[in-house]
Amino acid sequence: MRATVPPPDIYHPGEIDYQHSWQKMQDFTNTRRPETADEFWFLQHPAVYTLGKNGKPEHILNAADIPVINSDRGGQVTYHGPGQIVVYTLLDLKRLNLGVRQLVTVLEQSVIELLAGYGVVSNARPDAPGVYVNNAKIAALGLRVRRGCSFHGLSLNVDMDLEPFSRINPCGYEGLEVTQLKDLVADAPRIEYVAAELQQILLKKLNYE
Repeated sequence: MRATVPPPDIYHPGEIDYQHSWQKMQDFTNTRRPETADEFWFLQHPAVYTLGKNGKPEHILNAADIPVINSDRGGQVTYHGPGQIVVYTLLDLKRLNLGVRQLVTVLEQSVIELLAGYGVVSNARPDAPGVYVNNAKIAALGLRVRRGCSFHGLSLNVDMDLEPFSRINPCGYEGLEVTQLKDLVADAPRIEYVAAELQQILLKKLNYE
């Protein structure tokens, strides 16, 4: 490990309200100091639609009873719900010597490596950040960088109700199909196990260990 980079703090808090975690991310980023350790949060959210900073409301076709929150992350509209791993990456990019595009690539390649371990072939697309299996999206990305530090991160569909995705144009793409790990492998592992595997891959790719 690079001597100037302290080991990150890692949290698995379970299911957390989106608004609450968003506020905590902002507070952490606004008050962190050069010596502050990076943090990774692996969690789930109750059902919610979130619009990115430049997201267009018309991409929400029928929110019905699911709340809609205008967020400050990049990207368009997405859905979060139980059974989806959300990874928040609170990183000092300058200290890690990483650009935003490099971080996006690390996040995508980490998911691709994870899925390969289950025999699932996936890929990233240069025109639309995220990870895809046969053109169906399985992982979405949305980041924000402030003072050289990132927050927000990625979401990976593991074992969830995908119906709410049909009520939006996912990530702003009309008709984009969405998939999840449960539908791609015969014996899908528990979401906690998948989160632990993804954690290990991410830390390795970012040279923390």
